[in-house]
Formats: sequence, C-alpha cells, structure tokens
Amino acid sequence: MSHYNAPFEIHVHGQVQLRADVDFNQLQEALKPLWKYAGARSLADGAASAYEEEPGIQFDAKERVLEMCWTVPGDEDFRQSLDEMCMSLNELAEQGAAIEVTFYDAEFDEDEAGDEDEARDDFVMLFVGPTPAAIMQVQRDLLVQDVVNLMERHFDASELSGVVSEIDKLFSQRFDALVNSLEIGKPPRGTGGQGGSGGHGGGGRRPRHLH
Repeated sequence: MSHYNAPFEIHVHGQVQLRADVDFNQLQEALKPLWKYAGARSLADGAASAYEEEPGIQFDAKERVLEMCWTVPGDEDFRQSLDEMCMSLNELAEQGAAIEVTFYDAEFDEDEAGDEDEARDDFVMLFVGPTPAAIMQVQRDLLVQDVVNLMERHFDASELSGVVSEIDKLFSQRFDALVNSLEIGKPPRGTGGQGGSGGHGGGGRRPRHLH
C-alpha cells in the first residue's frame, strides 16, 4: 500500500524476549502486520526504518531478543496492525514486555504553529506476554517506576514502601478477578495499555528516541 502524504509518522519501540524455540520464520509471520503495512514482501525487506539513524526491526538470534526502533508513515488504521502483531507476539514471548508506539503528526509544523495550535500526536503503551500474569507484571513494574520517580521529588525512597505495597494489592485484586472470570480461558490481548494525547505547541511534543 502507498503511504505518501500519510498524516502520521508512527514510531514503534520495544524489546521482547522470545522463547528459545522461536525461529526467524515464526517471528516473520508474527510481525507480518507491520512489514506488510509498510508495503514490504518480507520482514527482511520491511525491517528498515523510515529514518536511517534508527536500527529498525532486529532479531538477535543468539540472545533470542526482538528489538524494535522502527518508524513507518501511516494513518489511524495502523492500530489494527498493532493489535494483530500483539496477539501473535503473545505466542512467542518468553516473558512480559512493553512496546511504546508514538503517532507523530506529520502535518504539524512547530515553527509555523500558532499558540493555540496543537499537534495530533498520540502515545500508546502496548503489552505482550505468554500469560495474563506476565503482562500484569510488566504493567505493575512500569507503574511502580513511574510513581516512585514522581514521589521521590518529595519523599525519600525509603518512605515509599507503603505506596508500592498498595500498588501490589491493586494488581493482586485485578489478577484474582481475572482468574475468577471467563476471560482467563482466552488468550491475552496484549494491548492493555492506556493511550494519551501528547502533542502541544511550543516544544511540548514527545521527543523521538535517539541512538
């Protein structure tokens, strides 16, 4: 498909530890929604990012790690490709992992924008893993990190054990509810993240990953 004049530049960033028995062909099939969206005929053909300075999509066969720092021009329909990719990666993942996806408004010019103009940027955090528990563990770890980083501006780290304990209770309750529901019999969607608008004029846009 052609993505000339696409409204967004979409950046996918993450690292996924894969099972020891996963081979390149399995990974290529799992990532097919991405490279096919880019108009490629194979993972090797579509692994390069739109930006030369980004490593793109790489598979470290020795370490069994999938690394993604990959940008593609696209539209809102890319979200469907992400859902399909996450479902497939759940089957290959050794443990839970987070994948960051940023939609940059390709039509927004910060230099020419007025004070009230805002970019249509969006940021979504996706999660993959072999089980719901593995996915929840990653969600828990990221939340604890965010909360502790925020509260350490006002409190010593040693004072925050009670806060971490309360977060653990919330995730324990969520997991217990999941176990007791019919959802436990279904494969994890792997897209349990929350997205938020992140574009603002005046230099407030989310910066790209630098390597």
